Amino acid sequence: MSQSADFTANIERFSGFAGLYNTFRPQPPPVLLDLLTQAAQITMPNLLVDLGCGTGLSTRFWAERAKQIIGIEPTDDMRQQAAEQTGAANITYQSGFSHQTGLSNACADIVTCSQALHWMAPQPTFEEAARILRPGGVFVAYDCDWPPTTSHWEAETAYRAFIDGVHQIEQANNLSEGLQKWAKEEHLSRMQASGCFRYTKELGVHHWEKGNAERLIGLALSQGGVATVLKHGFNESDIGLNELKAVLNRTLGDEQKPWCWSYKVRVGIV
Repeated sequence: MSQSADFTANIERFSGFAGLYNTFRPQPPPVLLDLLTQAAQITMPNLLVDLGCGTGLSTRFWAERAKQIIGIEPTDDMRQQAAEQTGAANITYQSGFSHQTGLSNACADIVTCSQALHWMAPQPTFEEAARILRPGGVFVAYDCDWPPTTSHWEAETAYRAFIDGVHQIEQANNLSEGLQKWAKEEHLSRMQASGCFRYTKELGVHHWEKGNAERLIGLALSQGGVATVLKHGFNESDIGLNELKAVLNRTLGDEQKPWCWSYKVRVGIV
């Protein structure tokens, strides 16, 4: 598979807004630290590999719970943002793809993939994860629901309508040509059919963070589809962002209130 040819559009989609992504996206659910180390039957992983690590939110998460962590990310500005945000000596980042990490066989205890598997070729990714994991090692792909459960239903309704509108603009103007994407709801079935895992399971977890109108606007702007239409010359008025801001400022305001983030977690044991 020619990664540079097949995934150029994917890399471009996530270029140019690393700062927004790093500022507004959620942290991984803390419960994963114990769940995954328990699944791998190890207290302190010797090596954890984070595929499609983006700005390192899901990589820094492991700083105190693994001896060595490597984040794999093909997008240059995402990877640069990750390096700038990380001061832990046990974390490094390298350019690579989910199916082409350049790591040695059976080197890792845990391989994670946070909110990124739907942008990766599934079977080659599973095969690479199985190759670099030691026997009994754990692969996990987890995704959060959009939007989070905020403090006001009207804000969530407006967010969904905005994202749907952006998607329509993107499709109508053929802005997603060459984009490679796979349905999240099929992650588990593809893992089960891959032949790479002795055991698979899907579970749901939740965690709480705080947010307000500014954060939900930032989360909207951190979406690849929104970034894509803005890169192609559409302005905030064209895509309905002004209307979204008005609703969010009215319903959420400036006060930081608890938000619940819900995740689907797919686990595979090699």
